[in-house]
Amino acid sequence: MPKPLIADCLADLSGTAHGFFTRRGGVSREGYASLNCGLGSKDAPAAVHENRARVAAFLGAGGLITAHQVHGATAVVAEEGWHHWHRPRADAIVTATPGLAAAVLTADCAPVLFADPAARIVAAAHAGWRGALSGVLEATLSTMEALGAHRGRVRAAVGPCIGQAAYEVGPEFEEAFLGQDAANRRFFSRPGPEGAPHFDLAGYCEQRLVQAGVGSVRTLAACTYARGDEFFSYRRSRAQNEADYGRQISAIVLT
Repeated sequence: MPKPLIADCLADLSGTAHGFFTRRGGVSREGYASLNCGLGSKDAPAAVHENRARVAAFLGAGGLITAHQVHGATAVVAEEGWHHWHRPRADAIVTATPGLAAAVLTADCAPVLFADPAARIVAAAHAGWRGALSGVLEATLSTMEALGAHRGRVRAAVGPCIGQAAYEVGPEFEEAFLGQDAANRRFFSRPGPEGAPHFDLAGYCEQRLVQAGVGSVRTLAACTYARGDEFFSYRRSRAQNEADYGRQISAIVLT
């Protein structure tokens, strides 16, 4: 069975269950081994459905949903489950429905899980650099508040994503962040005077959450690129000239 990573800021909340699931504990084979939860991959659909069922069972969820992620800043409210073919185009799911696990798929982008334990509202967001820059985390909080949450009570955890040492980017990437806020320079480093910039995605997401007024924020620092034994990675797959790659899942549910 899966053994996900657990965030301490969410672990002590009664009435919720969550997990940042790794690639371990599933039935997929070869390059998808073993807990590939991405139905958009070229893995056998039956294996992916079994893997997602194992995640739901681990969480005690009656249903588990993901969106058609588009690297944007749209958050949707889920009152009930939907079929994979009818999933909305969005990068965050907010729900107040017990038993319905809100989940996101990642393979280097940052998964972020949210909970307001008093309002009984949870959410999952997919924060790639485009989504994070354009405000997907703030959109998630606003959508939670529309259901009755208060961001000062919200606890949020940023899950495993590509680490700064592995995340080399181009100058136009850096310019986009500096153009929005010159203080974003702190999230870029260079290995040498002539080196390309490297971006700290987890740190940037954490800072956006803090600035948005989230009550408690934690970051799980594991690098998806460096830890091939534990995580799928789009960039690592491309570097190794692989035809496709798996996706890990991160989910939260009201129990």
